[in-house]
Amino acid sequence: MTSVESVEDRVAAPRKLRFGVNYVPSEGWFHSWLDLDRDAVARDLDDIASLGMDHVRIFPIWPWIQPSRSHVRARAVADVRTVIQLSAERGLDVCVDLLQGHLSSFDFLPSWVLTWHQRSIFTDVDARDGLRSYVEELAGSLSPEPNVFAFTLGNEVNNLWPANATTLDASRDWAQELLAAIRENARGDQLVVHSLFDDAFYAPDHPFSAEDVTTLGDVSSVHSWVFNGTSRIDGPLGPATTSHAAYLARLAGACGAADRPVWLQEVGAPLPDVPIDAATEFVRRTVETASAVSTLTGITWWCSHDIDRRLVDFPEREYDLGLFTVEHVAKPLAHALRDAVESARAQSNHEEPQSISLPADIVADPLARSLVAPGSDFHRAWVRLGEQPDDSFTPPLITPPAPRLSGPETH
Repeated sequence: MTSVESVEDRVAAPRKLRFGVNYVPSEGWFHSWLDLDRDAVARDLDDIASLGMDHVRIFPIWPWIQPSRSHVRARAVADVRTVIQLSAERGLDVCVDLLQGHLSSFDFLPSWVLTWHQRSIFTDVDARDGLRSYVEELAGSLSPEPNVFAFTLGNEVNNLWPANATTLDASRDWAQELLAAIRENARGDQLVVHSLFDDAFYAPDHPFSAEDVTTLGDVSSVHSWVFNGTSRIDGPLGPATTSHAAYLARLAGACGAADRPVWLQEVGAPLPDVPIDAATEFVRRTVETASAVSTLTGITWWCSHDIDRRLVDFPEREYDLGLFTVEHVAKPLAHALRDAVESARAQSNHEEPQSISLPADIVADPLARSLVAPGSDFHRAWVRLGEQPDDSFTPPLITPPAPRLSGPETH
């Protein structure tokens, strides 16, 4: 009998970077889960595999799988399994995101937490019971698939606040409970991940914390989007912009265990922050700089395919984030990512980085988070420290704040 490799064994082993794509279906966007077309999915996955990627992250829609708090649709779960198996046929491993939740500016919540049943998914006991049964059912049903390497609790679940009231303590308790439920139903070698967007690191009043990112689950998951104000600092190809992913990875290391693995689970080249003529160079610099972070375990690009413009009401930047058009034409961006990945896989040695200490403990004092936000004095100092004479960038280490030296009292 072959023993199952544990998560601890995997994260302690020599680093082998994963490179993959967040899968956005070319036909019908995520509404395609309502009437899954195997052939359409297979063609999309062929596109992704053609770039030499090793995994995809997929996004089943929560309310379409659990339309009632006491009912998970077996047919919907079978459709998720179909996508996983089609991925396996193309040599692609899969991360399953369980709670959608939030995608591309749309929130997907079941009717049993809305209107007459209005209740916060983070604090209401009945809602949490329903969610626990949902993640237990999906993780238990899908974990036997050999190419499933990870489960993420949900996609940027902090986007579901403030419509669902919560606090720092309640958010953490909620995530701990559900992550434990996933772990109990997952294989020992499968990662369990908590996904939050970057307000957890940057926004003083945000009720989800950097501590959640860096201590809950098996790896720290970061999502790097330069439309958060970063691109306004020095433009699409400036060092602040192309190093933002590495900056988040370094922040994660400073807020948790220094050797905890970091997964760059989302990064993309959004218009207009990254114009088309700058996108390929943005990809090259972003992948190169992020890959220089020694604790990084993988990069998952957003996203596989554009959104069909016949679908309305998306923010403009969402339509053209794909590596492929809806007609399956690979963009220059796709070729740039393929080349950057090949280069990163061949890279073995990195320069020894300099280090800089946080100006405050943003875990112990969440109200200090603005001190490390993009454009802050600290962030700008970090960028200056990493710039090299040859225009390359070596991402400095970020260390916890230096202890204050006590001196004689003055009167």
